[in-house]
Amino acid sequence: MFSKNNAEVIGFLGNDPEVRYSPSGNGVANLRVATSERRKNKDGDYEDHTEWHAVVVLGKQVEHVAKLRKGAYILVEGRLQTRKWQDKEGADRYTTEIVANRVGFLEKKSATDADNEPASEEEGF
Repeated sequence: MFSKNNAEVIGFLGNDPEVRYSPSGNGVANLRVATSERRKNKDGDYEDHTEWHAVVVLGKQVEHVAKLRKGAYILVEGRLQTRKWQDKEGADRYTTEIVANRVGFLEKKSATDADNEPASEEEGF
């Protein structure tokens, strides 16, 4: 049987990356990426709906991702992973996040461009 676990989002960084290093020097960066879409409400009017995605970046990409800042327009490719953790009261909690294998910085297109497709990735990511 075939199975596939791919996730891809193109959106805006909601805050500066949270970067940590283990005593052995392994880096981890946590990102929050916002994607938006227009939806028609019950009155027939369009409203923007924003979805927030938790992203984890590991390895050599952490150095590049650490340079990004809130509002950056980025592409994230990776896989979905759900992890279990316990809150302060000891209750089990679950978080689903994208474990990135590729993060790229995208240029914003000008408002005069005919379509809403993202421009090419910059080198280095």
